[in-house]
Amino acid sequence: MAAYLDHAATSPLLPEVKRAYLENLDLIGNPSSVHSLGQSARRVVEEAREAIAAAVGAHRSEVIFTSGGTEADNLAVKGLFWHRSGQDARRTVIISAATEHHAVIEPLEWLEKEQGAEVLWCPVNPRGELDLDWIRNVLSDRAPEIAFISLMWANNEIGVLAPISEITALAAVHQIPVHSDAVAAFGHTQVNFAESGLAAMSISGHKLGAPVGIGALLVSRKTNLTEVIHGGGQERGVRSGTLSAALAVALAEACRLAVTDLEAKLEQMSGLIGYLREQVSTLVPEAIFTRGDAPAISGNAHFMFPGCAGDSLLFLLDTSNIAVSTGSACRAGVADPSHVVIATGRSEVEARSCLRVSISPQTSRAEIDQFLAALPAAYASARKAGVSGR
Repeated sequence: MAAYLDHAATSPLLPEVKRAYLENLDLIGNPSSVHSLGQSARRVVEEAREAIAAAVGAHRSEVIFTSGGTEADNLAVKGLFWHRSGQDARRTVIISAATEHHAVIEPLEWLEKEQGAEVLWCPVNPRGELDLDWIRNVLSDRAPEIAFISLMWANNEIGVLAPISEITALAAVHQIPVHSDAVAAFGHTQVNFAESGLAAMSISGHKLGAPVGIGALLVSRKTNLTEVIHGGGQERGVRSGTLSAALAVALAEACRLAVTDLEAKLEQMSGLIGYLREQVSTLVPEAIFTRGDAPAISGNAHFMFPGCAGDSLLFLLDTSNIAVSTGSACRAGVADPSHVVIATGRSEVEARSCLRVSISPQTSRAEIDQFLAALPAAYASARKAGVSGR
């Protein structure tokens, strides 16, 4: 039996989502067409938009469909920068953190290189927590220059939660919008867009049991973005392109399921992760739980295994039919050590020794036990191979 413990990379298609998706694949008509078939497709899309808004705590007009989290992040980062700097040429400064997903980091670096932006990277402590005093001081010193802030709600590698409401409250004093990549957070902690104070928030369907290729950017009604994709003017004019009614319905169903009985699901996942941590500390006493006691999402456990390479451990576990990861799947195959772990002050050797176990409400105790049964031998073999840094 396979033990799938890599839900942070992608989560399997949920049966209810698959059913909703297939039921709408045969819809005829472009949702932008004015004839009755097109308007029938439009109605399906708008009902999906309304369901997503209800699940995330937003108004239906604030849901902008995208192809996934990466596009949502790019639209938020570039759209906010171009609009804000276009309105006021002084506003070229962006606050973010080196622990962000590359879907945020790389657009920011591109804006810095090609568009005259200046990115200020918020420090994090060894557990991966943001330095709020640093943010407060930067806002106090440079508020007139700041275009926006982009800080993820939950880190996709080590699971640490950011105090989003505190950050938006600090920014609101200076009328600075905040974007948050909530791809890793939604469904794994309580997320409410309206209550968060955010200007924009990214989510992705395939992390929730929907198909790959659908996501959303939540954009508050008082927030303006410059469009990134030009064309037909769909999605409030900021994201052109023909909408897929079937994918919209699939995302809506996945979002609905994600928040149904959420407290019970969070408790279930927290219990499994607590059991996993306890057992790992017994089986491999040298293992380090990376984030310590920092606030975190419920379904993530990130370890450093001293003396071995995380890649070696991953491949050895894979031979036992256990799927885990060393970090972001978007960087799989890249030789560099985890940028997230490096940002917390760890060495390259430590950053190469990591393993992430990520679960969903569908994960069973048997899958965790399968991982635990295979871990000691895999760790012993990986230690023999060793780990090296550059």
